[in-house]
Amino acid sequence: MHIVRHAGDVKFRRPMVRPVRPAALGILLALPLLAALAGCGAALTSAVAPFDAAELSRNPTLIVATTRKAANGMRARPWFGTERASGTFARAKLVPPDEGRFSLSSIGLGDWSLEAVEPVEHLSEMLPPGPERRDLLLYVHGFNTTFETAALDAARLSDGIRFRGETMVFSWPSKAKLFDYGYDRESAMWSRDALERVLSLLMASPGIGRIHLVAHSVGTMLSLESLRQIYARHGMAVTDKIGAVIFASPDIDMDVFASSVERIPPLAPKITVITATNDRALAVAGWIAGGMTRVGAAEKSRLEQMGLRVIDASTEGWGLINHDLFLSNSHIRLVIRRAVDGVAPDHS
Repeated sequence: MHIVRHAGDVKFRRPMVRPVRPAALGILLALPLLAALAGCGAALTSAVAPFDAAELSRNPTLIVATTRKAANGMRARPWFGTERASGTFARAKLVPPDEGRFSLSSIGLGDWSLEAVEPVEHLSEMLPPGPERRDLLLYVHGFNTTFETAALDAARLSDGIRFRGETMVFSWPSKAKLFDYGYDRESAMWSRDALERVLSLLMASPGIGRIHLVAHSVGTMLSLESLRQIYARHGMAVTDKIGAVIFASPDIDMDVFASSVERIPPLAPKITVITATNDRALAVAGWIAGGMTRVGAAEKSRLEQMGLRVIDASTEGWGLINHDLFLSNSHIRLVIRRAVDGVAPDHS
């Protein structure tokens, strides 16, 4: 920064010239170079993604499949509403958090944002074949969720586990209201055939390797039903294409869950269930369901008897609800990443 002083403000005197020692001269000459290098370093820090960054941070484009009715012609918020419609594909343009030294992210307050949504005719347009197959992370949201929240949660999840492939969200028509639980459950189940079609298209895509599925809350019921249907249709071919299956805080009846898992035996070892006996949201859901225990609030031993991986997160949460630990807790995110990488969970 240059400071300009006007002649009327100060008196000019002839400066006294003193000899400069060679060592001091070297330091003075080096200062501009060091400043320039420091400036480049700051620029690189903010412009280049870290080595272990998620692919989504390098290419912030989210693949969208939804059974929601479009709103505002998909030209402005909310892009998709709460009513049901036939399946739609779209491309969502995201804005990642600013990772600069003095950004909100540097103090833990930065976040993703959704900039625009563009309709796409066919899913294959967003999955062009490349020199090698790429894995895909598919997120299915839960109860009381808008389209925008679902999209941003998918981005936060992908970024949080540093996922290296494509990221996709399947958004079903939630009313996004606390007292519309019944509508949400029915809408989720209504969407199971659409999710099965999406999984079938992904399995047939030449550019996709393994499909890793993360479902939350009511979304686990929808996802499990779709997996059951696609396994009944394609059999063992599903086993090679489905990677990790993560059910976070599953809002599904324990007996229904056990019956469905029995129908997909080759997929059971791929399933990781994240539970919390102090999940207040599932406690309410169980009360609404007539006192039936939800899978996400069940005892760990009951689920392990089915041959599933189980992570009890009861001691991980510090909030009142403890229903979205897969997004907010670093240890749970590590569990998900290990499952995606095919590494056994650390129970320590």
